[in-house]
Amino acid sequence: MCYLDSNNYADPYGKFDALIFVGIKQDIDPKNGENFEKLANFRKENHGFITGFIGYDLKNEVENLSSHNTDGLHFPELYFFAPEIVITINKNKVEIIGENEAEVYQKVERFKPVESSGSAPPSVDLQSRFSKAEYSNAVEKIKAHIVRGDIYVTNFCQEFYAESAEIDPLSIFNKLNRSSPNPFSSFFKWKGNYIICASPERFLAKRGNQLISQPIKGTARRDDDSIVDQHIKTELRNHPKELQENVMIVDLVRNDLTHSAKPGTVKTAELFGIHSFKQVHQMVSTVLCEIRDDMSPVEAVKNTFPMGSMTGAPKISAMKLMEQYERSKRGVYSGAIGYFSPDDDFDFNVVIRTLLYNSAEKYLSFHVGSAITYHADPEREYEECLLKAKAILGVLEVPPTYPLS
Repeated sequence: MCYLDSNNYADPYGKFDALIFVGIKQDIDPKNGENFEKLANFRKENHGFITGFIGYDLKNEVENLSSHNTDGLHFPELYFFAPEIVITINKNKVEIIGENEAEVYQKVERFKPVESSGSAPPSVDLQSRFSKAEYSNAVEKIKAHIVRGDIYVTNFCQEFYAESAEIDPLSIFNKLNRSSPNPFSSFFKWKGNYIICASPERFLAKRGNQLISQPIKGTARRDDDSIVDQHIKTELRNHPKELQENVMIVDLVRNDLTHSAKPGTVKTAELFGIHSFKQVHQMVSTVLCEIRDDMSPVEAVKNTFPMGSMTGAPKISAMKLMEQYERSKRGVYSGAIGYFSPDDDFDFNVVIRTLLYNSAEKYLSFHVGSAITYHADPEREYEECLLKAKAILGVLEVPPTYPLS
């Protein structure tokens, strides 16, 4: 099943407040490459709603790249399914969609809310792929690449993980969604695997003939004092490094969209917008274009994947370089979760602020990252990673001093 929740965020490009996909009528879990081609064929066979995720390592299909780092989760690189039942929620309207009206009605009548067991605290012995010193050393090496002109900016990510982890995924999602109610949150469950996502970022959406991408680059903490909080917000809006990294990624996203756009239609609707969420302030820009008449929705997704905010610029060089410095595969992290609707619109998030859990192997994982530019300070970047992990560490009941102690 898949649950997509906007948390009632005021989104001018949003189509639904929430979506619930239940039951599997047909699914696709490609094992031998050509994932996007198989997704395109799957979409042609299923004209209604389909939902799923695209893992970051499908970059290797989009470009001539490879991934050989550690992978403790063993999630597929892509998974989609056509649901038996779809529940759409919009303001005060709930619509239930299914092929057999009587059967759907009976299932709804029999439905009983599932209470999470939630009484036992999570059993998680969290570890990091990098010590703080190792992380700082890696950042300095990446900055040397920037000085040499190999890249301009990159998104350097690190994994926190736990083996033999015991959690109640539904309870964890409910806690995370309360503490960090972001507009692209999701709970995805299949075959004993779980994605528990509190993403604030839109990767790509289609509304009619318009494509919308909203890269985030720039993060600052919230404060309970409204005056201090406003000062932090203003400081973020005027911070040279944050502005620099945001505009570079906007340029990258604009370039990615040209592959799907009608000539001359790519435009930046908002630059350096500050959007405030419960845990953090984010610098968000919005890039739009008109989609070409001959461009399929799946092809439009492929043309912009992965999201530029998760790679860096130049895109291919940054992705190659991060394979050298990161110590684990990103997997679903940095990828996208979303849906295609019957009218061929779609909406996909960027998988960040997300817990991934393989219940069979009891392996729990989350990544955090930050943009590294020439002006990056390793200490500040490490603190930004912890800020992004704050809500997840909270629901896992990990001491707030971790992993600085």
